[in-house]
Amino acid sequence: MASSLEFVEYVCDQMEDAGMITYKRMFGEFGVYCNGKIIGLICEDQLFVKPTQAGAIVWEGLSMAPPYPGAKPYYVIESLDDRSKLTDFVIETYKALPEPKPKKKKV
Repeated sequence: MASSLEFVEYVCDQMEDAGMITYKRMFGEFGVYCNGKIIGLICEDQLFVKPTQAGAIVWEGLSMAPPYPGAKPYYVIESLDDRSKLTDFVIETYKALPEPKPKKKKV
């Protein structure tokens, strides 16, 4: 079951104070970006965020699961209601993740 666009937009609205939050369709689901850096995925109407030590400090006790079969485990965000906590979590996760590699130019 693919994620609904309504859910994706809700998730992005909940974390909009963390920076420029965007999403992109990927493999039938969605990638979530903060300031151009991918921070997580939305699969089957569930938010999965890349694990970082900084994120674990902000939001203790998160469970982990792969967003799709064969994927590495991500943090599973069950509660999206606390905008402030979600925003802090996304900001710290964003800062802890490496910058995206530059795209190779096509010749």
